[in-house]
Amino acid sequence: MPMLKDPSIKYRKFPSIHLPNRQWPSKSLDKAPRWLATDLRDGNQSLPDPMSVAEKEMYFDKLVEIGYKEIEVAFPSASQIDFDFTRGVVARAPEDVWIQVLSPCREELIRRTIESLKGAKKAIVHLYLATSECFQRIVFGMTEDEGVELAVRCTKLVRSLTKDDPSTAGTEWQYEFSPETFSDTSPQYVIRICEAVKRAWGPSEDNKIIFNLPATVEMSTPNVYADQIEYFCTHISERYKICVSLHPHNDRGCAVAAAELAQLAGADRVEGCLFGNGERTGNVDLVTLALNLYTQGISPNVDFSDIMSVIKVVELCNKIPVPERAPYGGQLVVSAFSGSHQDAIKKGFNDREEIVRAAVRSGEVSTPDEIKWQIPYLPLDPKDIGRNYEAVIRVNSQSGKGGAAWIILTHMGLDLPRGLQIAFSKIVQREAETVGRELKGSEIEALFRKEYVSNNFVLKEYDIIRVDGQGRKFLGSVEFDGREIKLSGTGNGPISSFTDALTNGFGVKVEVMDYKEHAIGQGSNVRASTFIEIRVDEKETRWGVGIHEDVVQASILSVLSSFSHFL
Repeated sequence: MPMLKDPSIKYRKFPSIHLPNRQWPSKSLDKAPRWLATDLRDGNQSLPDPMSVAEKEMYFDKLVEIGYKEIEVAFPSASQIDFDFTRGVVARAPEDVWIQVLSPCREELIRRTIESLKGAKKAIVHLYLATSECFQRIVFGMTEDEGVELAVRCTKLVRSLTKDDPSTAGTEWQYEFSPETFSDTSPQYVIRICEAVKRAWGPSEDNKIIFNLPATVEMSTPNVYADQIEYFCTHISERYKICVSLHPHNDRGCAVAAAELAQLAGADRVEGCLFGNGERTGNVDLVTLALNLYTQGISPNVDFSDIMSVIKVVELCNKIPVPERAPYGGQLVVSAFSGSHQDAIKKGFNDREEIVRAAVRSGEVSTPDEIKWQIPYLPLDPKDIGRNYEAVIRVNSQSGKGGAAWIILTHMGLDLPRGLQIAFSKIVQREAETVGRELKGSEIEALFRKEYVSNNFVLKEYDIIRVDGQGRKFLGSVEFDGREIKLSGTGNGPISSFTDALTNGFGVKVEVMDYKEHAIGQGSNVRASTFIEIRVDEKETRWGVGIHEDVVQASILSVLSSFSHFL
């Protein structure tokens, strides 16, 4: 059946909220929110193959290692496995980590949930109740008044079993209430039910109540969600006693934007999962939110320095791969295949290297990290999250000269001159088209060595002597095709005298068309790399590369490499 030509006959436009004096559009993010990682609860319940206890323990330990201080670990009343896991986390959680558990507004499930937290140092009890007209009418057959009464009764029960119960004095308690389906609920009803819950719990400025306002199903553009959050923040009483928490889902693909705009609107906390796992299209991606802050110079208060180890745990436990294009974590997000992108990135790194070298030399900075990051196409330094620069530029048949040149620079330390970049890129492109796939860095290096470094000559003893005051004379021999050939020639320098010797020895005219050189390494380990383009008998030109501790011998090897291909 085709899509409707007029979808308005079936679908209604989501209504905007009347907020004429909204303030969030003029604000900017300047600090990290409180984070809640719900991978072990919301994320786990959405997996085709839920985690085992051992996998949940591994995941929990990784979340703690990253730096999350609030972790929703289970739905303890849902199964014995979840209950037992919660009991295990109570024993293993660090003293500064809050354990959060979830329960619906049902008395027997609330009691079971709180029982699972016995002995915990820091615990958050999270209750939820769907508040939208759609859910209350279709799912529960409940009126608004009945919803308020149920939420208040269950909140009082949690209070009696936690902070009002002397036997639990060893536990520091927090309470969270979610008007589930918040984004599809009347803003006035959300305020009404949350005011009633707040009175029943009795929060203080030092121990705030958490109101979680979820986009249980993302139904609107992110600005509408931000308006809803600002409306709540400006209409709820005793705002200073409240932590406003976000729980955006990604049904429209806008969860990250919604979370960021909603923080501008006044939210204090964000709930989500690493790499956006969760029901349907998932929860908001905590990795993207954190590193988005990082690239703006704001500490996210969580550490993804070794993002590859995080990916390993997430993929192992979720049994779902992180998409190759996932922001920051995907295999391809710090890679460039396009020739123009590669060239820009290579120039960017070269420019940064010069700036850093000059700044360090002048004493302006002590480390490269003090220089502001500005590289085309790379908003984040891959090394900050444990990624390798070798993955930045990758080469296939679509790549230009910059890609292959970058690989040679990173693998061999050779900064190829433009003419050689152009010549080598054609060879690489032809090889990529032949094999029909991306070329590995090792394959590109081997191709370069074969074409420009290796040769069929063995350089024997040689000498370059000064003649006629300014000139030079080359005397020596090379072994070629199993025979030794004596060489003698003159010129105004070592290279011209050697090419004259080749002309005399092989009966062809050898001319130098271009010459470049640079050092590789530093101190006692420095070597010279020379790039020489020669022409034979005034016809074809070809580059050769020589690498040696002595710059003259590097130049001779460079000429021999290119000349051997003519023979």
